[in-house]
Amino acid sequence: MDLTAIHDAAVDAVKRAGAAIRGYYRSAYAVREKGEDNPVTDADLASNRILTELLRTADSEAGFLSEESALEPGWHARPRAWIVDPLDGTLEFVKGIAEFVVSVAYAVDGEARVGVLFNPVTGELFSGIVGQGAWLDGARVTTTRTETIAGARILCSRTETQKGILTAWSSAIKLEPVGSVAYKLGLVAAGRADATFTPRPRHDWDVAGGAAVLTAAGGRITDRHGRPYRFDAPEPLKDGVCATNGPLHDAILALMGSAEER
Repeated sequence: MDLTAIHDAAVDAVKRAGAAIRGYYRSAYAVREKGEDNPVTDADLASNRILTELLRTADSEAGFLSEESALEPGWHARPRAWIVDPLDGTLEFVKGIAEFVVSVAYAVDGEARVGVLFNPVTGELFSGIVGQGAWLDGARVTTTRTETIAGARILCSRTETQKGILTAWSSAIKLEPVGSVAYKLGLVAAGRADATFTPRPRHDWDVAGGAAVLTAAGGRITDRHGRPYRFDAPEPLKDGVCATNGPLHDAILALMGSAEER
């Protein structure tokens, strides 16, 4: 497939999905709980319907994985796959905090090659094609070159901060709580932050779009053990996140490991 054409189709899809989400933002909508700290709203479902239709049209033979759709049998075994989070950061959306995105990834042979993230409220559009570059609102971006943790801008989960999950790390480094996982990855890719991490599991749909954008921007992303991500397993769950500008990666991994050992 032409990855530029895929990128452009994904950009169009997230903008249309984002327009639907924006119509619900700080308005009336239904909310139900799928689990602890895991709500789903009318906005999530409206976005999912739009993305499903448009992305399947762009490549009807690709597998399709979405947080808000039933798991498609064999999606991971296809040579190409769409991996979608219709509204990553639903907790922030419900609270009226504009730190959420529509996230779309296009994986080829298990690797996230194209990623698009769109914040419907701020209008920020992060996108990338691995091997070709990354962009924020159409302007080329790259990750920072920060080499030391001291003074680095390191983003973390607001929910995990509130629950005390990150206490072991917050005593050693300054952490800045920000909403959606994918939004944090976009900020690191665009050079607005140096790194983000979590020791907790995350699903493919949480990280795939941001992984592609970050990699395209020159950054690095792995699980908490330093293993590169692949998106071709039947179980769409990743063992933590370490996402950095590149130069900081080993230091952040070491910090994560040392805190977990205490």
